[in-house]
Amino acid sequence: MTAVALVLAGLAALVHVYIFWLEAVAWMRPSTRAVFGIASEDDARVTRSLAYNQGFYNLMLAVVTLVGIAMIAAGSSSGSTAAGAALVFAGCGSMAVAALVLVTASRDHAGAAAKQGVLPLLAVVALAVALVAA
Repeated sequence: MTAVALVLAGLAALVHVYIFWLEAVAWMRPSTRAVFGIASEDDARVTRSLAYNQGFYNLMLAVVTLVGIAMIAAGSSSGSTAAGAALVFAGCGSMAVAALVLVTASRDHAGAAAKQGVLPLLAVVALAVALVAA
């Protein structure tokens, strides 16, 4: 079950790296604006700094999760496994809560919330089950 949890967490981290890229690098592109429902280039320009900042939040959640995965995978001691699990729980748990916040802000964002929140939620559940079973 640990392997399943780590794969799910890794996929969640990759999704958040992609979101970082959209928000921090590709924000002004028409295709990115369409993803986020930003109709005009002027609106994108106004929100660019906010998106840039938010993109880095998403990147840091991915980094925390990936470091946790690496620590668990290395697994040379129970201490590194515990620290790695704490990082995966923090990263993926934050991703899942952010998705919940997104959908509570507007039901129109339910699809986006599912895309960013299901994998980390499943990773948290699978890791918790794996640790309890160990």
